[in-house]
Amino acid sequence: MLRITIELVPSGHDRGKRELARAELSNVSNLDAKSDYEIVACEHDNAPAAASAWTASGLIRNHYRLQTVWALVAKAASWAANEAEKQS
Repeated sequence: MLRITIELVPSGHDRGKRELARAELSNVSNLDAKSDYEIVACEHDNAPAAASAWTASGLIRNHYRLQTVWALVAKAASWAANEAEKQS
Protein backbone atom coordinates (compact mmCIF):
# COMPACT_ATOMS: atom_id res chain seq x y z
CA MET A 1 0.00 0.00 0.00
CA LEU A 2 1.11 3.54 -0.74
CA ARG A 3 -0.15 6.25 1.62
CA ILE A 4 -0.04 9.92 0.67
CA THR A 5 -0.58 12.36 3.52
CA ILE A 6 -0.97 16.11 3.06
CA GLU A 7 -0.13 18.12 6.17
CA LEU A 8 -0.13 21.81 6.96
CA VAL A 9 2.96 22.67 9.04
CA PRO A 10 2.61 26.29 10.18
CA SER A 11 5.93 28.13 10.01
CA GLY A 12 7.65 24.74 9.66
CA HIS A 13 6.94 23.74 13.27
CA ASP A 14 5.73 20.13 13.65
CA ARG A 15 4.02 20.93 16.92
CA GLY A 16 1.21 22.78 15.12
CA LYS A 17 0.88 20.45 12.13
CA ARG A 18 -2.47 19.06 11.04
CA GLU A 19 -3.54 16.65 8.34
CA LEU A 20 -5.52 18.19 5.49
CA ALA A 21 -5.99 15.14 3.26
CA ARG A 22 -4.92 11.55 2.69
CA ALA A 23 -4.97 8.94 -0.06
CA GLU A 24 -4.22 5.23 0.16
CA LEU A 25 -3.49 3.14 -2.92
CA SER A 26 -3.45 -0.65 -3.05
CA ASN A 27 -2.15 -2.64 -6.01
CA VAL A 28 -4.84 -5.09 -7.13
CA SER A 29 -2.96 -6.54 -10.13
CA ASN A 30 -0.38 -8.86 -8.55
CA LEU A 31 2.34 -6.24 -9.13
CA ASP A 32 2.09 -6.56 -12.91
CA ALA A 33 4.17 -4.17 -15.04
CA LYS A 34 0.93 -2.33 -15.82
CA SER A 35 -1.10 -2.38 -12.64
CA ASP A 36 -4.46 -1.27 -11.33
CA TYR A 37 -4.70 0.45 -7.95
CA GLU A 38 -7.68 0.83 -5.66
CA ILE A 39 -7.67 4.33 -4.20
CA VAL A 40 -9.42 5.71 -1.14
CA ALA A 41 -9.00 9.43 -0.59
CA CYS A 42 -10.36 11.88 1.94
CA GLU A 43 -10.11 15.57 2.68
CA HIS A 44 -10.94 17.13 6.02
CA ASP A 45 -13.07 20.26 6.43
CA ASN A 46 -11.42 23.13 4.55
CA ALA A 47 -12.79 26.43 5.86
CA PRO A 48 -10.76 28.71 3.51
CA ALA A 49 -12.23 26.85 0.51
CA ALA A 50 -15.67 26.58 2.16
CA ALA A 51 -15.51 22.81 1.58
CA SER A 52 -16.82 20.05 3.82
CA ALA A 53 -15.00 16.82 4.59
CA TRP A 54 -15.41 14.00 2.08
CA THR A 55 -14.20 10.47 1.35
CA ALA A 56 -14.26 8.66 -2.01
CA SER A 57 -12.94 5.45 -3.49
CA GLY A 58 -12.16 4.35 -7.01
CA LEU A 59 -9.64 2.73 -9.34
CA ILE A 60 -6.55 3.94 -11.18
CA ARG A 61 -6.05 1.62 -14.17
CA ASN A 62 -3.03 0.58 -16.22
CA HIS A 63 -0.33 2.43 -14.31
CA TYR A 64 3.09 1.54 -15.67
CA ARG A 65 5.01 0.56 -12.52
CA LEU A 66 8.52 1.09 -13.95
CA GLN A 67 8.21 4.85 -13.46
CA THR A 68 9.09 7.08 -10.55
CA VAL A 69 6.61 6.89 -7.66
CA TRP A 70 5.73 10.53 -8.41
CA ALA A 71 3.94 9.42 -11.60
CA LEU A 72 1.49 7.40 -9.49
CA VAL A 73 1.22 10.21 -6.94
CA ALA A 74 0.34 12.61 -9.77
CA LYS A 75 -2.42 10.28 -10.99
CA ALA A 76 -3.74 9.93 -7.44
CA ALA A 77 -3.70 13.71 -6.94
CA SER A 78 -5.51 14.28 -10.24
CA TRP A 79 -8.12 11.65 -9.36
CA ALA A 80 -8.62 13.15 -5.88
CA ALA A 81 -8.90 16.69 -7.27
CA ASN A 82 -11.66 15.51 -9.64
CA GLU A 83 -13.46 13.82 -6.75
CA ALA A 84 -13.15 17.00 -4.65
CA GLU A 85 -14.81 18.99 -7.44
CA LYS A 86 -17.79 16.60 -7.33
CA GLN A 87 -18.29 17.41 -3.65
CA SER A 88 -19.03 21.10 -4.20
